[in-house]
Amino acid sequence: MSDEPLTSDESLTAPDGAEGSGGFFALGIGEPLLTTLADLGYEEPTPIQREAIPLLLAGRDLLAQAPTGTGKTAAFALPILAGLARDRSISAPPSALVVVPTRELAMQVAEAFQSYGKAVGLRVVPVYGGQPIHQQLRGLTRGVDVVVATPGRAVDHLSRKSLKLGEVRVVVLDEADEMLDMGFAEDLDAILAATPPTRQTVLFSATISGTIAKVAKRHLRDPARVSLHAERGAHDGVVRVRQTAYVVRRPDKLAALCRILDVEDPTSALVFARTRGEVDDLAQALSGRGHDAGALHGGLAQESRDRMMGRFRDGSLDVLVATDVAARGLDIDHVSHVVNYDVPPDPDQYVHRIGRTGRAGREGVAITLVEPREHRLLRNIEAATRTKLQIERLPTVADLRERRAEVTRGNLREALLAGGHDRFRGVVEPLSEEFDLVDIALAAVSLVEGASVAPEDELELAPAFLHDPSTRPGPGSGPRGGTAGRPRQGDGPGPRFSAPRGVGAPGAQGGPPGPRGPRRSGGMHPSVPDGEWVQLWVGGGRRAGLRPGDLVGAIANEAGVPGSVVGEIQIFDDFALVDVQAAVVDGVADALRRARIRGQQVAVRRERPD
Repeated sequence: MSDEPLTSDESLTAPDGAEGSGGFFALGIGEPLLTTLADLGYEEPTPIQREAIPLLLAGRDLLAQAPTGTGKTAAFALPILAGLARDRSISAPPSALVVVPTRELAMQVAEAFQSYGKAVGLRVVPVYGGQPIHQQLRGLTRGVDVVVATPGRAVDHLSRKSLKLGEVRVVVLDEADEMLDMGFAEDLDAILAATPPTRQTVLFSATISGTIAKVAKRHLRDPARVSLHAERGAHDGVVRVRQTAYVVRRPDKLAALCRILDVEDPTSALVFARTRGEVDDLAQALSGRGHDAGALHGGLAQESRDRMMGRFRDGSLDVLVATDVAARGLDIDHVSHVVNYDVPPDPDQYVHRIGRTGRAGREGVAITLVEPREHRLLRNIEAATRTKLQIERLPTVADLRERRAEVTRGNLREALLAGGHDRFRGVVEPLSEEFDLVDIALAAVSLVEGASVAPEDELELAPAFLHDPSTRPGPGSGPRGGTAGRPRQGDGPGPRFSAPRGVGAPGAQGGPPGPRGPRRSGGMHPSVPDGEWVQLWVGGGRRAGLRPGDLVGAIANEAGVPGSVVGEIQIFDDFALVDVQAAVVDGVADALRRARIRGQQVAVRRERPD
């Protein structure tokens, strides 16, 4: 059977007193696990658990599509624990192996195994990098039932011969898509090759891509298939997330993020950014604006990462800004808001992110900041999640003032109910002989408010609209879309780059001067800020060492055009896509064909419309 713990993302509901008549009892996991679950207050399985547990108890290999937050960990943990309860072996080698992508997830899975396997005397050892290896060696030599490992450290122990997998009966690959994205394909092959061919293999992934399907075909035997998408109706108790998007100009993104957080007032917000530098900058900026914010990324020392995650878990940190890789092992029930500072280029990445809110029956909020030209990415996400993201109007100064007034009223009410303000009577009573008490209270509130309001909070943010003719403003909703040029063609889920310094963004009014001088409004190569944009396909990509700066330099030097005519640049493995204003696209294409980029000439053509 398979061996994995029940973690805090399982969203199991508390029992109403009916014991043994349904729920987990009906799935056949047996005693003593039912008693342990009842003691912990769990009774009703989630949909993925109802589908997967009977298959795993029957010994089937399983290929399961289930994002974070659907209860997938219990779906393979309980059958493993049930198998251990039936025929435990006292031999030292492990009988179950769980492979996870990150250190943090390995720790959480191991802790959950301990909690839910205490009735069977479970022996579990987590194996991951960043921990002194001698601790793991001691645990493995003392005897173990379940090993929870990250791929790299598991291979390390295999080479040391300290991890013996010859008697493993169940292998679970959790978040397999994440492990493949992180480059662990060869490690997984080595790990599975060290296990018996008769093992039961369980593969969980948020998406079943072609790569995942190949891995399953190579390592699973006639697997059963279970699929559960992240977004379901609230009635099934899986994920209840309000998904919204705000259209924001890039220069206004930080101010918009602060304004949205002020108005939403989240109890616990997880903000995703793309790079380590952006994470640090955002965390510092949010802290300067009065938010208790911290940064989490791979560049931090492990001790700093642990401390930051500990603060976020215990609620002493309100906002955590993180990269996707650093947040992969973050498993916290109480995240009220997930914010995408940039639109994820891959819809699966979006699903992973929003799966961290709306857990355990709670309502969650997913907010995405969208630049005007990113309408195609937004549509890709909507198609993948089968959910329409509501495009909201950016909060105004009036909205912020109203929200602050609500907070102030609430704080005053709590203070009045709590009492204990007599020591301030000597301040108020003398004033009451000269002024009305309401006027005194108003003056006191204005002093407090004035001290907390930053000058930037009084500036209105310029409205922005999606560059998508299919999007129109909604009735009575303020700016919920609009048109500012033709839709861009051929957008795809590749790495996306903002125009380098000196290169204007499409649709932006004004803008910095281009690399060859100030922007021009007419002449041989006019810049048309609100004109049409055409996407060029360039026959060179990452494999050829192509970088955005190479393309910008070639265009500026060879075509003799201002940088403002160049828009977004996307670099893929074998090709690149460049947005160019239609007025100069032919000249730019000819110039790129003549230029030598990274020492070679490249093919260039207009990208075909959808």
